[in-house]
Amino acid sequence: MFKSFSMELAGRTLTVDTGRVAAQANGAALMHYGDTTVLCTATASDAPRDGIDFFPLSVEYEEKMYAVGKIPGGFNKREGKASENAILTSRVIDRPMRPLFPKDYRNDVTLDCMVMSVDPECRPELVAMLGASISTCISDIPFDGPCAMTQVGLINGEFIVNPNQEQWKNGDLQLTVASTREKVIMIEAGANIVPEAKMIEAIYMAHDINQTIIEFIDKIVAEVGKAKHSYESCAIPAELFDAMKAIVTPEEMEEAVFTDEKQKREANIAAITEKLTEAFADNEEWLAILGEAIYQYEKKTVRKMILKDHKRPDGREITQIRPLAAEVDIIPRVHGSAMFTRGQTQICNVCTLAPLSEVQKVDGLDDNVTQKRYMHHYNFPAYSVGETKVSRGPGRREIGHGALAERALIPVLPSEEEFPYAIRTVSETFESNGSTSMASTCSSCMSLMAAGVPIKAMVAGISCGLVTGDTDDDFVLLTDIQGLEDFFGDMDFKVTGTTEGITAIQMDIKIHGLTRPIVEGAIARCRDARLFIMDNCMKPAISAPRPTVNEYAPKIIQMSIDPSKIGDVVGQRGKTINAIIDETGVKIDISDDGFVSICGTDAAMMNKAQKYIETIVTDFEEGQIFEGKVVSIKEFGAFLEFAPGKEGMVHISKIAKERINHVEDVLTLGDVVKCICLGKDKMGRISFSIKDLPQA
Repeated sequence: MFKSFSMELAGRTLTVDTGRVAAQANGAALMHYGDTTVLCTATASDAPRDGIDFFPLSVEYEEKMYAVGKIPGGFNKREGKASENAILTSRVIDRPMRPLFPKDYRNDVTLDCMVMSVDPECRPELVAMLGASISTCISDIPFDGPCAMTQVGLINGEFIVNPNQEQWKNGDLQLTVASTREKVIMIEAGANIVPEAKMIEAIYMAHDINQTIIEFIDKIVAEVGKAKHSYESCAIPAELFDAMKAIVTPEEMEEAVFTDEKQKREANIAAITEKLTEAFADNEEWLAILGEAIYQYEKKTVRKMILKDHKRPDGREITQIRPLAAEVDIIPRVHGSAMFTRGQTQICNVCTLAPLSEVQKVDGLDDNVTQKRYMHHYNFPAYSVGETKVSRGPGRREIGHGALAERALIPVLPSEEEFPYAIRTVSETFESNGSTSMASTCSSCMSLMAAGVPIKAMVAGISCGLVTGDTDDDFVLLTDIQGLEDFFGDMDFKVTGTTEGITAIQMDIKIHGLTRPIVEGAIARCRDARLFIMDNCMKPAISAPRPTVNEYAPKIIQMSIDPSKIGDVVGQRGKTINAIIDETGVKIDISDDGFVSICGTDAAMMNKAQKYIETIVTDFEEGQIFEGKVVSIKEFGAFLEFAPGKEGMVHISKIAKERINHVEDVLTLGDVVKCICLGKDKMGRISFSIKDLPQA
């Protein structure tokens, strides 16, 4: 049955239509916010997927180009693979939703959010986030919701709730907060060096608004929500745990797990696995789930020791950061390079500079974002974790990690006017044991400084973990979590920033939300840690941006010309500008407003190209001195080329002080000579003289 529900949200009407479309999905909501329309559906398989030990959730955010009146570019005029924005939005939807499904649920679930219309005043990403929650809540899929999402911007010191596309792009804060009825369950932020106190204020303003949305969702569920279906639990039997503990005591498991070497720990667990496999060789049912049971046993051991005894697997104190190391210029001939090591996590970052013509073009639903000047890419090869598999290109995780480090550094980059370069940094993961995205942020910052990019401040990042007990006030925060603490803990709270404030946040959790003391404690802990990393690791390696770009990096000369002269520089069908490029080997970019960038590595050739352009756009006036090349000789004089496409004539009587009978007596083709402009002749042509040059 078709029903429509509405509420006022941040000055605009949010409308949810149910029972109108997609009736065969488990749950469907046609979302309207202003003129933005998104169809959100939730579907689940009838039975669990065999042979898996995880919850198979897929989140798809689909950008349809018709939503903004565009036909997709390229030869194939239909949407192809998901854009980077679509992938990042899918991840943001996934993170608060996943913890609210039952931990022992193994049925495939797909949340699909299809953007059908975009109103620039109402961001489709937010509508999709809300729709994913609503469609799941009203479905028969087991889900401990609802959860709600709010976005917050910051313009001129004032918070903007659910900002429009322009405000989101140009403001000082891009914050998304998801909440359950009582707690914050997800935080994603990009910030222009926002102080911690201001960030916390924004988070809990969004949390309060989320409570009004949850009340709205409750009303929808009360009217059209389906009863949740039963499912086959995949929980490990208690009898198996008891049998395992009789063979491998908790003390033996603790001894196996608590070591600062990942490889040694894995070898210890492998030995335990072999021992238990032999013990249960006759029990096929238990053997089928033994791997998951050992994982759970290991997890319970680690959590108990951290929570009760404040003992970490590698022996560190709760606030202690793993051993740090940093160095720059480790790769020859590249424009900038740096390596950052924290424990068994090691990232090498390489920076490349190019003219602004090399910016990345972006074709998406936001007309305000058409190109990216700074690109950060993150790679995670299998060898970094001691595994072997074929590389299939970056997945969603790699794209997400790259975007986080990119977001962290954008606020400190110089403007295009200050530094007219496109910038790409690539983080290569050499070794991974926890929080490589934060190591990428640190190494990228150093790589930029090594390349001579005049960033405004140093940026570092760190991740804070969490282990919770039975009550809200029973928890332990862990500074600089390693892989094991991430796998077995409840939170991965990543924060990047300068000494003055935050530039990015990404929070993943596995529980049903965080209390305010946990959020505030994690943000404070991350601030202390990143300042320690800067002072004790990064600054000793490189304390400030180098004054000039690397010798192998392209150099750029900037100049401005009269926009009416652009055609003269370009020439017919590009003949003039291509001739300059061919002769000098430089790259030339000209904007519509006459802003010219000359890029190259040979200073002499760059100066030559600049001189050519200056000559082309100059209106010849009497008394000006030029240098030209003899390109044609006639009986009455010689033609000189001052720049590609720019020629003038010297009459035979103006070549030498003495009388000459033939031009060839003094000049030959290819000669480069100086001359002075005499002004216009009787026919309005510009004349030049060699003999009338002033004496040196």
